[in-house]
Amino acid sequence: MSNICNSVERILIIGLGSIGKRHARIIKELFPEIKIIALRHKIFDSSDADSLGLYDCVDSIEKAMLLNPDAAIVANPSSLRLNIMKSLANAGVHILAEKPISATTDGIQDLINLCSAKGVVLMTGYNLRFLPSLIKFREKIQTGKVGKILSFQVEVSQNLLDWRPNIDYKKTVSSQKKLGGGVLLELSHEIDYINWIFGKIKWVKSHVSRQSDLEIDVEDHANIIFGFKNQDDYETIGHLNMNFYQYDPSRNCKVVGDKGTLLWDGLSGEIKFYGRTEKKWKTVFSSSPTRDFTYTSEIQNFLTAINSNEEPLVSGNDGLLTLQVINAIHQSSEQEKIIYL
Repeated sequence: MSNICNSVERILIIGLGSIGKRHARIIKELFPEIKIIALRHKIFDSSDADSLGLYDCVDSIEKAMLLNPDAAIVANPSSLRLNIMKSLANAGVHILAEKPISATTDGIQDLINLCSAKGVVLMTGYNLRFLPSLIKFREKIQTGKVGKILSFQVEVSQNLLDWRPNIDYKKTVSSQKKLGGGVLLELSHEIDYINWIFGKIKWVKSHVSRQSDLEIDVEDHANIIFGFKNQDDYETIGHLNMNFYQYDPSRNCKVVGDKGTLLWDGLSGEIKFYGRTEKKWKTVFSSSPTRDFTYTSEIQNFLTAINSNEEPLVSGNDGLLTLQVINAIHQSSEQEKIIYL
């Protein structure tokens, strides 16, 4: 695999929480020749450095830049990233920003422009796009499996108490507005893949709220209707329900067309089809890769984009678009009206 990373000798990982450690472990397994530098503002556990095989550990971006990284994975809280990413881009360091790319749209277009001017790859870490079942689901929709799309329903849920069982949920990024928490940002994979599969969103109508007794200062529930303008001058209507309090996790998308219904279960990796003529459900695809698979594919795509000077699968513009949709969702809920994008 060294041929896809021959222009990257040192990778900086910013933020060494669970996702930062996962990236470090995968890079070390795939590309043992790459030197991994970690930037963490908390007291560093030397056992982490040993177990992850880190080349060096620093506590500031200034110290990190002295070590001349070629690329960086930015996995600290999304509300704290913008200035760090600008420093990286100015120094010509390629960037993979964990999702969401930031907590707000402020400054992101400037960052995208800066990366373009500096020849820096800017990738957003929506790793679900590398999931085989979601790729196949999109392919079947776009090749007309359900025919004309009439509507779709998306659901995603995960109880905060069970999400990170060894950590006090009140101290996590998900629970805190100042760190970029809330169900819309933390579960924004769904908004990204809705854009990816169904095209440009025309309008949103939403209700965003805190429904549970969780001790958080962010929304734990969002109910959203999307409108899409299609080439044939009709509107496809989509619905997304997301929450932080449901005890049984879910991640699924059902697309209803004039030829039948296609159902994707993101947890099982199954796609089922209910045909207009067959009138029964049939499994048409099944894939259950390891949890590391999508992150491995994401890192490989990032390094390939750097080496070939090409756009990654999920760009900075994709990350910005998701934030713009989230802004519209909040605005719709606050103003109790449809917001056009």
